[in-house]
Amino acid sequence: MYINKEIQMPKTSTFQEEKYRNFPMVPRVMFGKGSFNQLGEILLPKRKHSEAPFIFLVDDVFKGKELASRIPTIFNDQILFISADEEPKTTQVDALVRRIKTEFPALPSGIVGIGGGTLLDLAKAVAILLTNTGSSSDYQGWDLVQKPSIYHVGIPTISGTGAEVSRTTVLMGPEKKLGINSDHTTFDQVILDPDLTQGVAKEQWFYTGMDCYIHCIESLSGTYLNAFSQSYGEKAYELCKRVFLENPAPSDSRDMLMMASWHGGMSIAYSQVGVAHAMSYGLSYLLGLKHGIGNCLVFQHLAEFYPEGVALFNKMLQKHNIVLPKGICANLNDCDFDTMITVALGMHPLWENALGKDWRTIITPEKLKALYQKI
Repeated sequence: MYINKEIQMPKTSTFQEEKYRNFPMVPRVMFGKGSFNQLGEILLPKRKHSEAPFIFLVDDVFKGKELASRIPTIFNDQILFISADEEPKTTQVDALVRRIKTEFPALPSGIVGIGGGTLLDLAKAVAILLTNTGSSSDYQGWDLVQKPSIYHVGIPTISGTGAEVSRTTVLMGPEKKLGINSDHTTFDQVILDPDLTQGVAKEQWFYTGMDCYIHCIESLSGTYLNAFSQSYGEKAYELCKRVFLENPAPSDSRDMLMMASWHGGMSIAYSQVGVAHAMSYGLSYLLGLKHGIGNCLVFQHLAEFYPEGVALFNKMLQKHNIVLPKGICANLNDCDFDTMITVALGMHPLWENALGKDWRTIITPEKLKALYQKI
């Protein structure tokens, strides 16, 4: 059974008071094994005309594979296979937008992202930049996007990042790693097909799943916590524990982790993440580490901030025989540490959520350097 639920939500954000946030949600979502097969039917009424294609941004791991042959292309639709080996970059977004505008005189009917967090973030960013001028780096920050994006669809093939539900597209820019946080970023349609997550390598499955787990820990222990984010965060947390500490059947595990990713993303949409994510941004910016493993490398050293969460994380590592790499920061110089610290400290909302409004008196460059040196 496929469920495509429509939720009527406003598409713009207003702030009645600082504590009230009118964030958008994904208006349409389909869930179920095999639901990917409904993609053509979903896209058909969104097609403007035969010269306005759909552009499919697809993880190149699927090139020549069965999934690629199932993508419902018609007319002059185009599939662009993109490597997810590195974090998505603003330069990559800008190049894709230029290519699409050059090859197609008409504005596309929409963008479809198929893959993990990297492909989903690229799809969201490209959809925004096709209707907004300038570089994607101009929009790294909060609520800087002025015009609505074109129609865009997200189809995750791995679970954990929450990118499918987030109003953020995290990009590596020339000066920082920071998301385009906007009401126009959120997908118009998401398809959650647990069958698409089969065959994911064990380490990648674990690191991406831990991204979701850490979302929950940081949201549920943060100063921004409220009943809305708590309700989603607690459900995601329980699902993560079942997936990573119990022994569910593989099919059930895929279902549960996909739902944990969705609920974890919803939890942080109305609150925030914290110390691990802020520090992971610094690691990724300097060393190019993927987000999931970056979070894990940091989180293992954060018992001071998240004692119960780190203890449970260590049990998950042990159960799944995951050995985190060591000495990542062993050969870095003072300039390298300063770069990571600057990027991390620039994530003000994350620190305030984790430590409160006086976070600058708790976390210092010296303390951050000492934590990075442990990695």
